[in-house]
Amino acid sequence: MRKIISYFIRYEVAVNVIIIAFFIFGLVGMTSLKSSFFPLVESKIINVAITYPGASPQEIEEGIVLKIEDNLKGLRGVDRVTSVSRENSGTITIEIEKGQDIDFMLLEVKNAVDRVPSFPTGMEPLVVSKQEAIRQTISFAISGDNIPLATLKQIGRQVENDLRALDGISQITVSGYPAEEIEIAVKEEQLLAYQVSFAEVSQAVANANILVTGGNIKTDTEEYLIRANNRSYYADELSSVVVKADASGRSVLLSDVAEVRDRFSESPNASFFNGLLSVNVTITSTNTEDLIGAADTAKLYIEEFNQKYTNVKLDVINDLSVVLNQRTELLTENALMGMILVLIFLSLFLNARLAFWVAFGLPVAFFGMFIFAPMLNVTINVLSLFGMIIVIGILVDDGIVIAENIYQHYERGKNPTQAAIDGTIEVLPPIISAIITTILAFSIFLFLDGRIGEFFSEVSVIVILTLTVSLVEA
Repeated sequence: MRKIISYFIRYEVAVNVIIIAFFIFGLVGMTSLKSSFFPLVESKIINVAITYPGASPQEIEEGIVLKIEDNLKGLRGVDRVTSVSRENSGTITIEIEKGQDIDFMLLEVKNAVDRVPSFPTGMEPLVVSKQEAIRQTISFAISGDNIPLATLKQIGRQVENDLRALDGISQITVSGYPAEEIEIAVKEEQLLAYQVSFAEVSQAVANANILVTGGNIKTDTEEYLIRANNRSYYADELSSVVVKADASGRSVLLSDVAEVRDRFSESPNASFFNGLLSVNVTITSTNTEDLIGAADTAKLYIEEFNQKYTNVKLDVINDLSVVLNQRTELLTENALMGMILVLIFLSLFLNARLAFWVAFGLPVAFFGMFIFAPMLNVTINVLSLFGMIIVIGILVDDGIVIAENIYQHYERGKNPTQAAIDGTIEVLPPIISAIITTILAFSIFLFLDGRIGEFFSEVSVIVILTLTVSLVEA
């Protein structure tokens, strides 16, 4: 160890090259880090979606859920299986064990579901999928004076299409309105006047609203696909449906016996912003997308939209990038304050040049940490920034101890080179021991299971990397 320290003290060019490399590669690593509100965690949940129209929860439980759960018992890699049975539908949630490959387990679960010998007649095909890890980024409201909900919904869909065309944004949800439906209000007096029954009206609507395949026709040169596409999505398309016709050519249309209109369902699913009816747009980010970048892109679109339109306005409701930016500013302020305090107090009691190099250890340690952080899938999030804020108060300790001991040897009459070597070697064992004990204390988070271990492990990684680099730098 004495030879290594002596080499770097006598040949300062090597030290300068290493410090410059730390800054260059650290800057590259820092710019390559993605941002997220919480640490990125791969999904460990697989869902089985069940749809059985007209079935009760008990029928779904006994006829579908229990059969699938029996096949999942004893499946290697499965940690827990839970299920919920509802009217017309059900869900089975499979949580896999830590360290298991989610894609491999997805195939295993699909094989287990396929081994069920039979399901009830009338059940729709099961959907087996892994739950994607998505996190909310920014949400905003679309509102305006005296604008109906249907118009707000159309604007929301247009905003969704515009945002999907932008880089870095893929997951968008538009909400804040009930489900749309077509209401056919049959008039009893009109039914009696035209001698039409309610069943005839219902049958006419069902027969006229179809979307089916009728097979294909092959010829010597071509093949034709026969398809009946007569599905209606709006009320005015259904108004001309023929309910009844006689031999004389007289026909009764749906609009003659009923009032057909587009409307929202009666469920109270409306939202308001500042007392105005609104539609909410929520943008979420996947593990491959940058939270701050997506939020900045969305805010730029909101600003341009508000400048373009006056009767409709987009207002940000929740922006998680604000918290990340505030944590980053707090980290920067603490680092600058720490460097200033080190410079002031060490200059008073030791030497100004020694104080400068001790304070210089802060940026070197952080840039060195940024070199290795991308290799360990670390992101800029509230917990990693919390770890950086914690480690600021620990970083300068070893530098202060080494600098003070070097200065003490220098005051005894030794030349600067010998004082640097002897002063560093003398305090090296206790400094290494102190840093190792701190690293061991923070490494506990790496061995915790569950969400706590996944989240706080990044705090450990940040502290361990930064302290290791600071020891080398000191």
